[in-house]
Amino acid sequence: MVTQRAFTIWFTGISKSGKSSISAGVTDALRKRQLHVELLDSGRIRRELNRSLGFTREEITMSMIRLAYECRMLNRNGVVAVVGAVSPYRDARDHCRKEIGKFVEVYCRCPIEVLKQRDDMGLFERAERGEITHVAGINAPYEEPVDPEVVIDTDRCTVDEAVSKVVTTLEDLGFIERIEPATYTPEEEEMIRKRLTDLGYL
Repeated sequence: MVTQRAFTIWFTGISKSGKSSISAGVTDALRKRQLHVELLDSGRIRRELNRSLGFTREEITMSMIRLAYECRMLNRNGVVAVVGAVSPYRDARDHCRKEIGKFVEVYCRCPIEVLKQRDDMGLFERAERGEITHVAGINAPYEEPVDPEVVIDTDRCTVDEAVSKVVTTLEDLGFIERIEPATYTPEEEEMIRKRLTDLGYL
């Protein structure tokens, strides 16, 4: 197991912006590097720990603070925490950053029109009809990050491309070691070329 510096990656964005898919991909990528990683599902946290909380600004903030506490405990024990949560309020995210310390904010940005196309559950339509409330970006606020470490326009890239962008940023920031591409000597390249020729591939 490699020595690692524990930190938290916090994915924020409106529902259907790609947080779950990209955060799961980043988790897999880090585990392939033999890092201890825990993916925290904000829905599970709300069901298991925050069932008593509603959706006022104060209650959403409290839910985020509890989630940040769990991240801080994981980091303290050498585990990278990966969070995917709408977390709509900027001051609450800033509070989480301050509490956690080693914090990488990833903003999954996507136009509302595209989000509606992805919404196979009809969440946005129901919110627009007033059948449900507290849907960030529709009938509740969503405050965009001002200076996140990573911005991903999820309508313009694949999940793999988004994962690569996050991992590269982690390398650039020094949170994880950079993996250099393999290099070969001219002699090794010639041996590989000859082998492929002998096998009929070239």
